[in-house]
Formats: sequence, C-alpha cells, structure tokens
Amino acid sequence: MSALKATNDFVVKFANVNGSGSASANSLFAKSILRMGVPVAARNIFPSNIQGLPTWYEVRVSEAGWLGRRGGVDLMVAMNPQTWDRDLAEIEPGGYLFYDSTRPIPPSKFRDDINIIGVPLTEIVNAAYTDSRQRQLFKNIIYVGALSALIGIEPEVVEQLLAEEFASKPKLVPPNVEAFQMGRAHVLEQMKPIGLQLKRADKVGDRIFVEGNAAAALGAVYGGATVCAWYPITPSTSLAEAFTGYCKKLRTDPETKAARYAIVQAEDEIASIGIVVGAGWNGARAFTCTSGPGVSLMQEFIGLSYFAEIPAVIFDVQRGGPSTGMPTRTQQSDLLSAAYASHGDTKHPMLLPMDPGECFEFGALAFDLSDRLQTMIFVMLDLDIGMNDWLTQPFQWDDSRRLDRGKVMTAEELEAGRDFGRYLDVDGDGIPYRTLPGTHPSKGAYFTRGTSRDRYARYSEEGPVYVDNMERLLRKFDTARSLVPPPVVTVAKQPTSWGVIYYGSTTPAMQEALSHLEEQGLHLDAMRVRAFPFPDEVYDFIAVHDQVFVVEQNRDAQLRTLLVNEGEIDPARLIKVLNFDGAPITARFITDRIAGLMAAPQREAAE
Repeated sequence: MSALKATNDFVVKFANVNGSGSASANSLFAKSILRMGVPVAARNIFPSNIQGLPTWYEVRVSEAGWLGRRGGVDLMVAMNPQTWDRDLAEIEPGGYLFYDSTRPIPPSKFRDDINIIGVPLTEIVNAAYTDSRQRQLFKNIIYVGALSALIGIEPEVVEQLLAEEFASKPKLVPPNVEAFQMGRAHVLEQMKPIGLQLKRADKVGDRIFVEGNAAAALGAVYGGATVCAWYPITPSTSLAEAFTGYCKKLRTDPETKAARYAIVQAEDEIASIGIVVGAGWNGARAFTCTSGPGVSLMQEFIGLSYFAEIPAVIFDVQRGGPSTGMPTRTQQSDLLSAAYASHGDTKHPMLLPMDPGECFEFGALAFDLSDRLQTMIFVMLDLDIGMNDWLTQPFQWDDSRRLDRGKVMTAEELEAGRDFGRYLDVDGDGIPYRTLPGTHPSKGAYFTRGTSRDRYARYSEEGPVYVDNMERLLRKFDTARSLVPPPVVTVAKQPTSWGVIYYGSTTPAMQEALSHLEEQGLHLDAMRVRAFPFPDEVYDFIAVHDQVFVVEQNRDAQLRTLLVNEGEIDPARLIKVLNFDGAPITARFITDRIAGLMAAPQREAAE
C-alpha cells in the first residue's frame, strides 16, 4: 500500500467529543507547528449543545502559506467512535488513521487503502492516573505527544507552550509535560515516523494568530466606540466579551479607575439595538454585535436609524440559517437581510472583511463611516472569521489619525445664525448637518422622529416632501459608494474574458483555487469586493468580462442578487458558485466547480 509523503504540506483533523477537554490539546498542536515557523490554518467545528455531540478540529499545514481549507484529510485523529465511519471516509487514499487501540476493532471497520496507527491511549493513561477527570484531560495531551513523535514536532516547542499556557498555575506544568512525554516515548520506542513530516521553516514571520471577533472588538476601541449593548448569541458573543476586556484595559482612567465606557447586556436583541440607537443620537459611538436571528429582531430600530439618520454600527457574525438554523456553522447568509434591513425602502452600507486584519481595520472604519453618513453600518463577519484563530499581519494604526465625526454643527455656527435644517442637503451629497444634544441652549435639533418630515424636521405627510427626503437618502447612499473600501483586483497571467467575484472568508480558499486553475491553463481575472454599496469599479469589472463567476457561501446567491439588483446586470452573465453546507468553503470545491463550468462551453462547441 502506498503512503502519502509530504513535508510541511498536509491536513490533520481531530475527531473528538464536545466537552472532553480536547480543545486546548488540539490548539496546542496547531500552535506548536506555528512555533516551528510553518504556517497553519486551524478551524474548530463544534455542535450547538453543551456536551456530548461530535466536534472536529482541522489543521491545515502549509509552508506555501495557503490559509483556506484545502479539502480532504491526510491524517485523521479518530477519538470519537460515534463518527468513526464518517471520519474514515474523509481520509485521502494513502493517508493515515490515528486511533486509540486499547480495545480491538474489527478489521471490517478499517479501509484497505489507508495506513493504520494504533496507540493504546486509554491503557497508557489508566496505568498512570486514577482520577477519571485527569485520565480524560491527560489522554488528550498524550496523543499530542504521540503525534509529535510521528510527524516531527520539536518537544521543546510544546514544553515551552505548556509553560506559557500555565504560567499563572505553574504546578500544572510538570504533569502536563509528563503526559506529553508519555505519548512521545511510546511512539519513539515502538513505531517509526510517518510520511507526513514537519521541518522547521521561517514562513510565519511576525504574523499573529488571532480570532476575528477579538480583532473587530479592538478595532471598535480604536474607532472610538464607548457604548456596546448586546445580547448573547453564537457566534458573536466573544466579540462583546473581547470589547469588555479591551475597555477595562484601555478605557479605564488610570488615576480615578473610572470606566470611560458603557457596556450593557440587554434583556434581548431589541433592547440592545434601542440602546445603541439612543446612544448614537446622543453623540456616542455605539455598536451591537449579533447574528442573523438578532438582525431579524432589530428591524424596526434599524429602520429608525436609517430614516432619522442616526449613526450606529452592527457587527453581524453570520451563521447558518434560517431561523435557529445551524448556530455553530458558518455561512454568508445575511447579505440581503442586512443590505435592505427594516420595512419600506432602506439601504445600508456593509463592510466585508476577509480576515482578522480587516476585521480590525473595518471595525474602526465603521464608526467614521457611520458618523459621516449618519446611518447604520454593518460589518459582516461570519463564524469562520469570527471564532477561529487566523494567521494575519500585525494590526496597523496611525497615531495621528483622528475621529471623523462628519457634519456636526457647532454652537458657534448656530449662534452666528447659520441656517440649520436637520434634513437639509446643502452640499449636494445627500448628507445634512446635525447637532448633538446640549450643543446650544436654544438652537439646533434636540428631538428626532421616525415619521415623515420636511428639510427642517417639521412634521409633514405631504407627498412631495416625503419624495424629496427619500431621494436625498438615495443621494447619500450614492455618496457612500466613494467612501467605502474599494475592491481588490487580481489580473490573470493571460488576457481572459472570464472573471470571478468573491468576498469575506471565501478569500483564502479562492486565492488557492485561482493558483490551481492557472496551473490547469484556466485563466480568470478576480475581484474581491470589500463593501456595499458597490463602487463603480465593480460594475466596470463585470462589463469587461463575458462571464463572471460569483463565489459565495449561501444557497440563494445573495451577493449575485445584490449585483443584479443594484447594477441592473443581466443575470445570465453572473454564474453561481455556491457552498452552504455549514463548513468553510474549500479550494478543491472552488477549483473543481469553476473548472467544470469553464469546460462546459468548450464541450458544447465540440459537440
């Protein structure tokens, strides 16, 4: 039987039971490879219950730097009998199965085309420990030790990581190191290294390993946010928790210890967005973080923000829907509900970050855009970006940068008699001036309403007045087109009439797929959109290509729908490439699907 052989280029997947304490051991495995200078992409796939259901942790090892999912598994660490058959089916021919061989398993439960590695983990742990909880936890560390010997992880790296992890509890370091060495010693004494090997490299550089939710939270701090109102919901909860931690460190007065921020865990999503809109009206930079079901509940307040023109930010960490859907699976399924949130005619700008680096950048930018445009801004993460650690460049910040509060009229301007109409467009960009409560004792706007009004905020239900206001809001949305981040274009090595558009967490898999397609002689120009409303460059890109693939992770091709609707594009020119099974899209899926679709016209011509 052939055995896969590769150095610094393979996929390891751990199949565990939720609540078994495996998460820290699996993370230790991934981080140890990073410490050896080899890039990894780690993804946690977990159930929405508390304990007992299957969980997986996939580690992509790629010295070439590919950070998306490849597809397929080269080494399966099968620690969950319930998912045994499913896990074996994922292993590539010639790949490896690592399992606990304490109890015999019938030959019929294995595959003939893979390599079997049995280590009696339970036997080892039972001989060393009597406490049941210790047995479970140290069993995980033991298999990390065994794997380190099989694939060449340097033990010193793991021991250093354990020392750092338990720095506040130094007594836990020796027993964990001992368990790690147990597994390592067993393999070194009785087995040989496998064909998948690690070799120290220098491909990580100064990049950091961080989750998108934490990055977005830090971006909110740097963007001037002082108010967060939220209600717990997977997968956005860690964003609010991270913001709380950063505020305690960065927004607490060093002398008085007074908090210079307000964080409210509201009774529900409706209350949380109400608090945020109220804070925005008062002049604070405020946000909430939620997911699709939360956005559904927030619709009326989102409409108030749009119509009354109140700045606010929503971080939407998307998950599988509709309804409760798949709370712990990823999708790009909220684009339409966010873009047109609320009843009536509404349009909201969206920022579409691709990784934690852009989560930080866009997390800060959202508040400037919100103040400049006086409207709700959506930052569209998803579970894959938000809850997984990604390798990304260190965050950059210009200390000379100042908050852009947009058109805010001062007390001096009001006192000088400057004409103030709360909904008066004086510059032709659709954006009126506003005043903040308390700016002037008698002049300026202190109240707002969600009903129709004229340019001076006087109540009116006259048709022409309403039309004038709604058309101005469209002008403002058009102004946003020039303020949001422009798309990123990658030109193919050869001239081509084919294009592809994608966004967000699809990016790393898409970048790898483009490389593989080039190797097959299939050339595409590529565009990553980073915001809605779409800048003119997006429509120009579509115009110069005969056919454009639109790659996204939802069933209904929501990005494509937005392109057709907003740009009046012929739908036949935009070809759907859709993945919506809840797992992050893979490079293999994109490559195979696009290659097949590009080959179809050639086959038809030949026939």
